[in-house]
Amino acid sequence: MKKLIKTSQITRFNSISHIVYDAPKRPVTDSWSVYIPFMPKSDNIMEFTERREETEDDYFQLNVSGKIMDLRLSNQYQYPEAYFHPSEKESAIESIHNYFLDFFGDTVEYQYVENYKEFIPHFPKLSLCLSFWPGNLGRFINIQPIEEYLASSPVLKRICISLQSQQLFRPESKFYQTESITLTLYIRLAHDFLRHFQGRQAFLRCDEYDVPSFIGFINRWKSGQECGNLEYLKIKLMQNRGFRNELPKANGVKYIDESKTPPTHTLPVVYKYGDFPNTAPIISHSYVVRKTDNRVASVAINRDRFYFGVWDKTEEEFLRMVT
Repeated sequence: MKKLIKTSQITRFNSISHIVYDAPKRPVTDSWSVYIPFMPKSDNIMEFTERREETEDDYFQLNVSGKIMDLRLSNQYQYPEAYFHPSEKESAIESIHNYFLDFFGDTVEYQYVENYKEFIPHFPKLSLCLSFWPGNLGRFINIQPIEEYLASSPVLKRICISLQSQQLFRPESKFYQTESITLTLYIRLAHDFLRHFQGRQAFLRCDEYDVPSFIGFINRWKSGQECGNLEYLKIKLMQNRGFRNELPKANGVKYIDESKTPPTHTLPVVYKYGDFPNTAPIISHSYVVRKTDNRVASVAINRDRFYFGVWDKTEEEFLRMVT
């Protein structure tokens, strides 16, 4: 049956690269949703929910990867809903995950989205995308509990966090190994974060940042001193002020002739959530070249935003894309 379904839907199956387990939007709902992102909109597969009361008559039971589970079809959306007792949460989610692994295969990436304070499963082929919110304040002043949490966890796929701390994490922290980070900084520490970041995509909101700081980062990247794995960086100022939309004609910044059209830099986002499958496009006449491997990065300033997009191209290959 599985082979028949896949054969009849081969085009659709070939387009599935990710499946997301999205945590409940507490207190609005207590249900997890499982969906395929960007199809072109999120395509829900099922939901699963903790349930304390006894099974009602409209539920039916199925063997899901060796575990008997209660399910029913949603009256509103026509996709299955699985229910389990809180004491069976881990085994139920594991069974659902194993079922999808068997059905879709291990070439699909499975992302689990949740707040770090909630139950976090640790299963094979499951990437963790965690948000860190300390309560009503919404920002961390003491990062030590997070440092300890990360030290005992696998490297995360994505982190979302707000910091108002005089210090950032230790250079060897797994925090910097995260593939994608959404980081709000209420203290001027963006340069410290970038100095140690080993991931691919970073989205920063800062109280303070300026053109000299951006130039300093660019120079360190060019020399191979930091962010060697970086693909995309966006820094947005929280304060309502902007900068001139150009970089100083110095510091090794190169320019494409204004009469020509530069290539557009955009990439699939690491964190598969929301309505935007790709990073915001960077269309800039300014670029820099890394000395160690001749790789190119497009750079741009747009009022209160700084953009940096790394190409998998040498300068010669990059310039061939200019029209």
